[in-house]
Amino acid sequence: MVYKEFQDLKLSALGMGAMRLPVMEGNDSQIDEEAAARMVDLAMESGVNYYDTAWGYHGGNSELVMGRALKKYPRENFYLATKFPGYDLSNMDKVEEIFEKQLEKCGVDYFDFYLFHNVCEMNIDAYLDPKYGIFDYLMKQKKAGRIRHLGFSAHGAYAVMERFLEAYGKDMEFCQIQLNYLDWTFQDAKSKVELLKKWNIPVWVMEPLRGGKLASLPAEDEAKLKALRPDEGIPAWAFRFLQSIPEVTMILSGMSNEEQMKDNIRTFAEDKPLNEKEMNALLEIAAGMLKNSVPCTACHYCVSHCPQGLDIPRLLSLYNEHSFTGGGFIAPMVLQTLPENKRPDACIGCRSCEAVCPQQIKVSEVMADFAERTKANA
Repeated sequence: MVYKEFQDLKLSALGMGAMRLPVMEGNDSQIDEEAAARMVDLAMESGVNYYDTAWGYHGGNSELVMGRALKKYPRENFYLATKFPGYDLSNMDKVEEIFEKQLEKCGVDYFDFYLFHNVCEMNIDAYLDPKYGIFDYLMKQKKAGRIRHLGFSAHGAYAVMERFLEAYGKDMEFCQIQLNYLDWTFQDAKSKVELLKKWNIPVWVMEPLRGGKLASLPAEDEAKLKALRPDEGIPAWAFRFLQSIPEVTMILSGMSNEEQMKDNIRTFAEDKPLNEKEMNALLEIAAGMLKNSVPCTACHYCVSHCPQGLDIPRLLSLYNEHSFTGGGFIAPMVLQTLPENKRPDACIGCRSCEAVCPQQIKVSEVMADFAERTKANA
């Protein structure tokens, strides 16, 4: 197992994420606890020492199951992470109640790592609002030793992360972002890594395989990679990409069965970063996966010509995300934070923006399609 240094700790470079544990009869809230416990045993035997859960995973049952699975091991033998569920605004005034309940659910006296969960457009104002006292309470728990390391996870845009860091950055010890070779450009993860580097905050990775989308590739793309590394599995390429980014300390994988875990453990037996040729090949494959995306370069020429004052580049970026994931949660989440007159259906189809678009994007058609898709998913 590869280990990474974090302050005075040695963390396994692979962490076990507990968002996609094995379930029974397809019911996400009904975890197969025996299978999950076997996975934890395998992880511990293989040198994995970092376990990540959260209040809302598996309908609230992930913390319970992980707590019971880890109970048999000495507390100093593993690092446990969970999160304050700010993705639900109704939780904002319940930080003390939730934190105490999380300790009880996990059966521990302290958390090694604790995060503000999913800092994004929807909740940034509430997270920064002192009336809820979330930051003050968590800092108090850290001072008392009930939180050893405090950080945050973010699905929000670069600007949202900037706001959070400007308020709390000096006290944040790590940040968890969605990072993989597809989102390096697609979600501008590269810029987010650079932002965190400026703050000297190490990167924790979630969605290294993009929800499984990078676990297998079309035969043509697979052949390109096999020609470069014949013995490397396709999922391993996604992890090797992350091993090539110096700022990355922890890579979380939400493994759903023992075979996935065994495969990942084999990958993390060694550190094998990509060379320049391999990196270029992988990023070319990512570009091919995105070839049907709207080719907006965010030049913003369109914005000054929009009579509705729409942030067209941002909406096009959300459209691409929505299209690629078949809906997902990021685009709908962001759209609901926008005023109704700034959403896709506010486009009046005047085509003024199209007249100045260097990429010749049919913006009015995209907005109409986006409005129809989001209406269908509402």
